[in-house]
Amino acid sequence: MNIWPKIFFSQLLWLALIFAAKQEVSAQTPAAPLCIGETFSLASKVLGETRRLNVYLPPVYRDSATVRLPVLYMPDGGLAEDFLHVAGLVQVLVGNGTMRPFILVGIENTQRRRDLTGPTTNAADKKIAPRVGESATFRQFIRRELMPAVRQRYRTTAETALVGESLAGLFTVETLLLEPDLFDTYLAFDPSLWWNDGQLVKQAPGLVAAYRGPAKTLYLATSSQGDTAATARLASLIRAAPRSGLTAYYEPMPAETHATIYHPAALRGFRRVLAPRKAK
Repeated sequence: MNIWPKIFFSQLLWLALIFAAKQEVSAQTPAAPLCIGETFSLASKVLGETRRLNVYLPPVYRDSATVRLPVLYMPDGGLAEDFLHVAGLVQVLVGNGTMRPFILVGIENTQRRRDLTGPTTNAADKKIAPRVGESATFRQFIRRELMPAVRQRYRTTAETALVGESLAGLFTVETLLLEPDLFDTYLAFDPSLWWNDGQLVKQAPGLVAAYRGPAKTLYLATSSQGDTAATARLASLIRAAPRSGLTAYYEPMPAETHATIYHPAALRGFRRVLAPRKAK
C-alpha cells in the first residue's frame, strides 16, 4: 500500500491550516491603548523636581461642560502604586450611588519616605531612607503648586479630601493635626503613628483641643498589623473633644493585613465619609 499520497495530503492540509491562521491574525484590528484617565507633569519649585500626577474623571464630569466636582487627593498615586485600584473604587461607588462623584488626583512618588514623614529623633526612623522628615515641604507643594494647578485644569468645587495608607496615612493624620485647613475630609488606613516614637499622637490632645475652625472629618482603619492602640486613642480623643469641629470614625479590620487593608478600608471609608448627602 502506497502511503505517500496520504502523507502528502496531510502536509498540504497542515500548511493550509497554518496559512488560514496567519490570514486570521493579519485580519485582526490593531490593539489600542486602554485609557482610564489623564496624566500631566508639574515642575515644582518647592520640591525642586518635576512631579507626575494621574487623574481620574468620573463620567458625570466628562459628559458635562459645566459640572464642578470636589477633588480627592492621594499620595502613592502612581500607576504602579495605588492609583488604579482606587480609581476603580471611585468608578464603582459613584456608579452605584454610594459615593459622591470626586475627581481623583494621584501624586506619583519620587522619594516617598522623604515626603510622607515628619521630623524624627528616632535613630531607627532615620535609617529607612537617605532623606526623611520633609512632610511640611510636601504639604507646601500641595498647597502652593498642585492645588492651584488642579483648579486651573479642571472644574472643581472648594471641597477637598485626602486619602493614604501606611506612611501616607501618617501624612494624612499629620496634615489634619498640623494644617487642618488644607482638606475637608481625611482618610488614613494603617497610619504609621509609631513614627518618631509616637510623638504625633502624644501632641494630638492639645492640637485637637485648640482647633476652632470649620468642620473636618477623619476616617481611620487598622489591620491586624497596624498601630491599633495609637489609632484607637487618636479617634477617642477627637470624639471626646468638646466643640472642636472634628469628627472621627474608626474601624478596626482584624481580618486584613498591612498589605491588604487599603482596598477594603477605602471601600468602607468612601461610603462612610464621602457618601451622597441626604436632601434636606
